[in-house]
Amino acid sequence: MPLHLVEHPLVHDALATLRDSATPPDMFRKMAARISLLLAAEATRDVPVTHGIVTTPLGPAPADRVSADVVVVPVLRAGLGMLDAVLELIPTARVGHIGLQRDELTAIASKYYSKLPGGLERSYVLMVDPMLATGGSAVSALDLLRDAGARDMRLICIVAAPEGVALVEKHHPNVRIFTPVVDRCLNAHKFIVPGLGDFGDRLYGTV
Repeated sequence: MPLHLVEHPLVHDALATLRDSATPPDMFRKMAARISLLLAAEATRDVPVTHGIVTTPLGPAPADRVSADVVVVPVLRAGLGMLDAVLELIPTARVGHIGLQRDELTAIASKYYSKLPGGLERSYVLMVDPMLATGGSAVSALDLLRDAGARDMRLICIVAAPEGVALVEKHHPNVRIFTPVVDRCLNAHKFIVPGLGDFGDRLYGTV
């Protein structure tokens, strides 16, 4: 199934802090990093490894090392709040960026920036975007990645709405979505309810 609900208790502990309207920006950033690292670990559970040997102070030991080329693509601007945590987990990952601007009235996303590494057809692409609301931005970003050659794409988000999940599944049925929760619905302004508010504003203290 494209949707993977991550049930780890540390993920949901961090999510509770992110949802809390009393959480200040500094703590919000810490919890965003923590939950992003945990979600990325789950999303990369099946990346290929090579088997080898390392020498410990007491002798040889079997060793597995990640052999896949991993590319992390944050959707600007909120996705940047997840990037450093994923790179902490996978320091060899390459990074692309996609900038999308959502019209507040129509909720339609338009591209204003795209810079992607080459060779995406051989890569495991982790697209990070904290809020999967209408799904319009996610689908547009996945379209760009697909057109650039990406074949194995995984979407990591912190909170999702059923409308967004359904749209991604419709347009990109092979993309796996990793999230701890699918919330109730979208409100009239296309915000996830109950959600956690505007992720970017809370992350950067611009509320």
